[in-house]
Amino acid sequence: MKRKQAEKAGSNILYRYCIPEWQTAVDASKELRVVKKGQPVFLEEEMVRGVFFIDAGKVKIHQRWGSEKELIIRFAKEGDMLGYRGLGKEKVYPVSATALEDTTLMYLNIRFFEATLEVNPRLTYALMDFYANELEATERRVRNMAHMEVRGRIAEAILMLKKAFGVNELGFIDIKLTRQDMASYVGTTYETISRMMGELETAKLISTSGKNIALLNEKKLEQLF
Repeated sequence: MKRKQAEKAGSNILYRYCIPEWQTAVDASKELRVVKKGQPVFLEEEMVRGVFFIDAGKVKIHQRWGSEKELIIRFAKEGDMLGYRGLGKEKVYPVSATALEDTTLMYLNIRFFEATLEVNPRLTYALMDFYANELEATERRVRNMAHMEVRGRIAEAILMLKKAFGVNELGFIDIKLTRQDMASYVGTTYETISRMMGELETAKLISTSGKNIALLNEKKLEQLF
C-alpha cells in the first residue's frame, strides 16, 4: 500500500500535494482517457468541463495565430497538467491541446477539481507557482519572437526541448516533432525552419534523422541567442 502511494506521489502535481486522505477521493472521481496521436484533448473556445493530468505520452498546447496558422505555446509530458488555462472567469479553453503520440490522461471534472483546491492549500499554492512560471516562460518566448533573430529562437527552442524532455538511448531529444511543429513553436515558417535547421546541421551544431534532433555542440548553440 505504501509503495503504491509513493508511486502516485511521484506521478503528477495532484498526488504530490494532495493530503493522503483526499487521494482516495481522487481515485474514486478520476477518469482515464486515451487520446490517439493527432487527436485533440480539448479545443480552443470549448467550454471547460475538467482538467487533465498526463499519465503517459506527449501533448502540444497551441493557439490560433492569424487565419490559417497556429502558435505552439508549450509541450507537455508525463506528469504535466492540462486545461488549467481554462480556469478563469469565462470558463472556456483559450488554447487547444493535441496528442503528439498515443496519450493516456487522468481526467477530473471541474467541480471536483475546484473542491480539491479548497481542501488542499498546498496543491493550490503549488499550482499558483507552476502557473506563474509558465506565464513567465510564455512572456519570455513572446518577447524573444519580437526581438530575437530566427536562428537564435531555433537554438533556444532546441535547448529548451532537451531540458524538458531529455534524450533517449540513441542520443536524440526524447520528443518527435515535425518541421511544421518546430516552425509553430518558434514562430516562423516551414521554409525558414527547414533552411535554418539545415544550416545548424551543416555547422555540426545538431544532427537530425526524420523527426529526431540531437545536439552536437550545446555551447555554440547557446552563443546564438
